[in-house]
Formats: sequence, C-alpha cells, structure tokens
Amino acid sequence: MNIPEDLLYAQNHEWVRRQDDGTLRIGITDFAQDALGDVVFVDLPDVGRDLGSGEPFGEIESTKSVSDVYSPTIGEVVEINEELEDQPDLVNQEPYGDGWMIVIRPAPDASTDHLMTAAAYSEMIAE
Repeated sequence: MNIPEDLLYAQNHEWVRRQDDGTLRIGITDFAQDALGDVVFVDLPDVGRDLGSGEPFGEIESTKSVSDVYSPTIGEVVEINEELEDQPDLVNQEPYGDGWMIVIRPAPDASTDHLMTAAAYSEMIAE
C-alpha cells in the first residue's frame, strides 16, 4: 500500500497536501481507492463552496458502491479536478497525483492538528 510520508491523513481515508500558497490539495488514499474498486464517477462541489470539517463534499461511485468524500478541515473550495469528469479512473491510477479531487483555502481558524502522519495512518489501516 502506497502511503506517502509528506502527506497528512484523515480518519475517512482522505489525504491532504499543503501547497506552497497555503492551500490544501485533497484526494483519497491508495487504500481507499483499492477498497472501492473501479471508480466510474466522481461528483465534486462547486468552486466557492464553504466546507465544514468532516462535511461531505462529494461522492465517488465505483463498481462496488457509492461513497462520500469528506473535508478534513474548514475552508473554501478554490479548485476542483475537472479531469475527473471524463476520467474518473484517475482516482484508481494515480490517487496521490492526477487523481486529486479538490483544493481548499483553509479558513483562518482551520486546523490540521487532528490529521494523521503516514505512520499513524499505516497503523490505523493495519488494524
């Protein structure tokens, strides 16, 4: 299972990459995409939407199920991965690369302290 060391991880299997401009790029983990199976559709929020921590921001439909994707912190959606509209399988092929889902600008009072390191996430999924 691929769990990059430079990312943070949420309990619901989302990953978070802090960008140089302070925004947060978010996607689902390799573990999550593997559990879902072949992704056939991704529903993402509109740019400009405000998200609460733990709030569902979209859905992933696979050949096995439909699952919500959750915001790991509070902030505004500033970008969505429009490529997923035509190529939802990018989530399977490159969950940490071209399969990213949204970018949010964290609110001033947003925190990522509750998110896990790669080691802690590895431990959680091993249980």
